[in-house]
Amino acid sequence: MKVVEAIAEIMRREGVEYLIGYPVNHLLEYAARWDIRPVIVRQERVGLHMADAISRLSSGRKIGAFAMQHGPGSENAFGGVAQAYGESVPILVVPMGYARRIAHVHPNFNSAISMAPVTKSAEPVTTADEISNIMRRAFTRLRNGRGGPVLVEVPTDLINAEISGELDYTPVYRTRGGPDPADVTRAAAMLAAAKRPVIYAGQGVHYAEAWPQLRELAERLAAPVTTSLQGKSAFPEDHPLALGSGGRAIPKPVHHFLGAADLIFGIGCSFTETNFGVSMPAGKTIIHATLDAMDLNKDLPSDLGLIGDAGLTLEALNAEIEELLDGPREAEAVTAEIAGVREAWLAEWRPKLTSDEVPLSPYRVLSDLHETLDRDNTIITHDAGSPRDQISPFWQATTPLSYIGWGKTTQLGYGLGLAMGAKLACPDKLCVNVWGDAAIGFTGMDFETAVRERIPILSILFNNFSMAIELKVMPVSTEKFRSTDISGDYAAMARAFGGYGERVTEPAEIVPAIRRGIEQTQNGVPALLEFITAKEVEISSF
Repeated sequence: MKVVEAIAEIMRREGVEYLIGYPVNHLLEYAARWDIRPVIVRQERVGLHMADAISRLSSGRKIGAFAMQHGPGSENAFGGVAQAYGESVPILVVPMGYARRIAHVHPNFNSAISMAPVTKSAEPVTTADEISNIMRRAFTRLRNGRGGPVLVEVPTDLINAEISGELDYTPVYRTRGGPDPADVTRAAAMLAAAKRPVIYAGQGVHYAEAWPQLRELAERLAAPVTTSLQGKSAFPEDHPLALGSGGRAIPKPVHHFLGAADLIFGIGCSFTETNFGVSMPAGKTIIHATLDAMDLNKDLPSDLGLIGDAGLTLEALNAEIEELLDGPREAEAVTAEIAGVREAWLAEWRPKLTSDEVPLSPYRVLSDLHETLDRDNTIITHDAGSPRDQISPFWQATTPLSYIGWGKTTQLGYGLGLAMGAKLACPDKLCVNVWGDAAIGFTGMDFETAVRERIPILSILFNNFSMAIELKVMPVSTEKFRSTDISGDYAAMARAFGGYGERVTEPAEIVPAIRRGIEQTQNGVPALLEFITAKEVEISSF
């Protein structure tokens, strides 16, 4: 058996269903022979984003995989690997490498060395007979501990080398670890004693599939719940205790209740300091429950740390709190307070959410989208910049993994690949990406991939012919040189690629256009709806 055959067979045994990539990497061909579907993209970064979504939407049980050629393919892929690293997403990355005799010769790009800072591990294949050990290490790292991309580089002079004997490989196991029981007891007592606790949930809740345990804790304590962007949909946002999710744009209930909290319990989160996350107010008691001890006291000092799987942590806390309390606390007062704050906040924003202005208000488009889609059967994601800030405060995610939130490194164009990967992982769901005319400039050519690879997603594009979020910081450049102006007829581009494209300019046509786009996806055709919008720069933040 050749090395390339062995890798394909190991991937098949590990349950890999799709290998995203760009030729020439011989693994793509051998994956097809082993009934793993190769999906060929127009640029490497988008392919990595697709693999990213596959891993996220299975809570890491199915691993997204990506393969590319050595040299330019690996160089172009760097950004996608770095994005997955920033978002802690497990992806198997298998680049070809230069032949071993020149792998370290300038200026050849050595993936194992160059990508080591943005991977959980990066290992080259050195001999054919080590392939089982190398792949076992890779999948063990992918399935255990904090998520992150794992890279296995296969030199061109080894890819067709023969291994000796039969392939000896058994799929790896997945482990979970829980926190110290003494720390759980302390945390439970602190939570039970708190007068105004708030729960802050991150994407660790998704990877642990700990959604019922999170809800149980919130209802026991009558504690409001907010999430990071990555954790959005971990708690149903139509629940009376839901505050919504916070990013660069923060709903007023999140701001209000965090400010009034006497204890904040972070579960499955890193509390990473970022412009695109929630800043915790000073002077609060913090309990930090995370899978990775490196997160503790990194950016936010905490009073108590719990290290372990979010599901095991929540189960242990629920058991302890059940012993401390006579039953679930009365929630009427806190839910009434949440509803009052939310309604006052929405009243301020309702003029934008219902606006009949032309060009269209992006908030009106998103409000109509929210009311038109079957959200329980939809997976939606945003892009960087204004679309993220416009959708995240107002979109109510009602079921787990129905919203792919992100934002620590915020690469423009990320959402398109996420939506395509989501559709591969969940073909029965409507998969939607919301992006702007800046983002489509980065990855828009890969809408052709959606058409060619028969991945019927719905793209919601806001076109205001401007880099609107930059207007405040580039006034002179804009006035003198029109530096923030951009343009394009993107609906025509979608049609030219063989998809469905429609440009919408009138408020009355928003909902009918959305329905036409959904119908096209149901017929197997990717659809792009281009909404001509105002240069909206205001965000919901406090």
